[in-house]
Amino acid sequence: MGSSPDVIPGKLIVDSVHGDIHLTEREWLILDTLAFQRLRNLKQLGMGQITYPNATHTRFAHSVGALGIMARILAVAKANNYRLSKYQQENLRMAALLHDVGHYPYSHLMERIDGVTLIEEEINEAARTRTRKRAFDASRVGYPSHEQLGTEIVTHQRQLVDAIGGPDRAKEVADLFARSKAADPQLSKLLHSSFDMDRVDYLQRDSRAAGVPYGNIDVNYLLNSLRISKSGMVGVVDKALPAAEQFLLARFFMHRTVYYHKTTYGMEEACRHLLRRIRDAKMYCIPADGPAILDIVRSPNLATFTDSFVDHLVHLASQEGKGVVRALARSIEARRPPKLLKEILVLEPSTSTHHDGTAFRLAAKSSLKALARKHKIPLGQFLLCNTRPLRLEERSALLTTEQARSLPPEQEDELIKVFVGSESEPKSLVDIPHSLIGVCSGHVFQAYRLYVVYEGDERDRTIKLLQREVRGWGNPS
Repeated sequence: MGSSPDVIPGKLIVDSVHGDIHLTEREWLILDTLAFQRLRNLKQLGMGQITYPNATHTRFAHSVGALGIMARILAVAKANNYRLSKYQQENLRMAALLHDVGHYPYSHLMERIDGVTLIEEEINEAARTRTRKRAFDASRVGYPSHEQLGTEIVTHQRQLVDAIGGPDRAKEVADLFARSKAADPQLSKLLHSSFDMDRVDYLQRDSRAAGVPYGNIDVNYLLNSLRISKSGMVGVVDKALPAAEQFLLARFFMHRTVYYHKTTYGMEEACRHLLRRIRDAKMYCIPADGPAILDIVRSPNLATFTDSFVDHLVHLASQEGKGVVRALARSIEARRPPKLLKEILVLEPSTSTHHDGTAFRLAAKSSLKALARKHKIPLGQFLLCNTRPLRLEERSALLTTEQARSLPPEQEDELIKVFVGSESEPKSLVDIPHSLIGVCSGHVFQAYRLYVVYEGDERDRTIKLLQREVRGWGNPS
């Protein structure tokens, strides 16, 4: 293994999660760029502080923490005599530091508005409207992923390109965190291994900020148990199997408790619907499509593309908007979350296509229009949604052994791996008969929810009436 990157004496960040994180000269220059400083104004947990007041930590802190984890993984690689040049190690460290540089305001909230389906579309209010919507979607380029935006920022923001070491090196670093096919496969295995620095940091950081115990993982034991095979596969020794399983369980319960919390999720869903509506109406200069987003991140205006960008749109909509747009905006700005009318929690095999959640969704789609008319509430103020499928392993999707073996190589590499006995290459957790993960394989958790945004007369009484009327929707007879 080549010599380690040269850290600068005295150039360190004291992190509340990982302690002292020492920086190289290039990393210090990267931190000083406007593109990276922008991350100070992006909250890590989106609107999570509405529910957990102390959860105001930023993408900046998380990115520095990811660098700290990568430094420790590289120390493990050195102890395992895994050969990496100084140049390769520097690229890995920079990729870890920059992996979130492309996040949108409020992170995934704005990024995912292309996936929003308005309630009018859900219940097929008018065939003519549906036809127009399909034609519009076919002609519009959606918002890029944050990985794509990160690549654009790293390769187009001149100050950042210079800090990294020029255009060629900037592209190498971007290819690594974006998992491009052009990335060095040897380095990609270390950056995107089953024990990736992103999850290790955010679980601990988010748990601590929210004040819940679910994200506490035995990170020191896991890091000390890491091994790297001759082929570059990262795994833990078999005695650390319980700690690895707890790592996956921590992520699962953090989602159920924090990321999918009914109040936070309802507020973010209201904001997604608001942004989708004002974009469709071409209001307030919100970026109309993917190319408009790219124009922002390639320009000096990137520094203003922060949470305050969305806050300003919400404020304008609350003051100038009409009808549903105004109601959604005022709910967000006043921190008056949508009221949950009904929730169905489902834990089912991933192959299941019909269950209590889907039955409730079908019932809501067929009955909401009449309910809205009866109570004189605009239909658009109802939010029918469900969380993304949650599995114990983010990328393996808690697959069966057969499914895991059929994954593309780059995804199969990202399953949690364990070195069993004296075997030279690790195997996936789903291949270990006594693993809890194997027993739970194939199940997904989802929450199906119906909210309403309502500030009319006798609000509390109306909400209770609505909750009573939807109680039987989708319930087995």
